[in-house]
Amino acid sequence: VQLVESGGGLVQAGGSLRLSCAASGSSRGIDAMGWYRQAPGRERELVAVLSSGGSTYYTDSVKGRFTISRDNAKNTLYLQMNSLKPEDTAMYYCAAGLRYESSGEFDYWGQGTQVTVSS
Repeated sequence: VQLVESGGGLVQAGGSLRLSCAASGSSRGIDAMGWYRQAPGRERELVAVLSSGGSTYYTDSVKGRFTISRDNAKNTLYLQMNSLKPEDTAMYYCAAGLRYESSGEFDYWGQGTQVTVSS
């Protein structure tokens, strides 16, 4: 499975961005996809997860502002980010897991897309 992110960029605080993650290759067995982010000097943080059954997870700091979704026909995962804050600045990575719901780990990763929020 190959994952390619897009949609990052520079935006002012309060603005919005939509990240996309296009998946190619065999997606059979993928039971969850998600987004991580990592800011310079900080640990990687799990932002949002969408399971194949439709359940979602959001880290507390993005609840009510970010929405994860998927277009199965396009094999694309999205992260709609509204009301962006400077602290959302990070490299955002897409990930996919074969047995995420049991292992809690992702197996495939994209190369990342940079999001920068100016104050």
